[in-house]
Amino acid sequence: MADDEAKKAKQAEIDRKRAEVRKRMEEASKAKKAKKGFMTPDRKKKLRLLLRKKAAEELKKEQERKAAERRRIIEERCGTPKDLDDANEEVMKKVLRDYHERINRLEDQKFDLEYLVKKKDFEVRIKRDLCNIVLKQTLIFLF
Repeated sequence: MADDEAKKAKQAEIDRKRAEVRKRMEEASKAKKAKKGFMTPDRKKKLRLLLRKKAAEELKKEQERKAAERRRIIEERCGTPKDLDDANEEVMKKVLRDYHERINRLEDQKFDLEYLVKKKDFEVRIKRDLCNIVLKQTLIFLF
């Protein structure tokens, strides 16, 4: 009987030590998990997916905005298209007259802008030449 009790006591001691070791290992694994930080690999994947979706949506919105802006500018510059399928001769003449007037007006604006650019270029050249003359005179005066 003494042997049975000794064996039971020894077995109980072994079980207790195993439980302690198991408990320490679980605490160590919990500590490691806690130290890994907030961003787990799954969370990183989800975050990357969300960021990609958001970037794709932003890109799509930007493209739509640019397309709308392009259409608006083309409509503003070219005007609304005329329906000439069922037009008679007088309507065609009127449309052609309107286009001709518009072309003349645009040519006038183009000429005015070209003149202003030439005038500004000339003024810049004159000012640059004056600046060079003043610098040369200053250098001559210094030596």
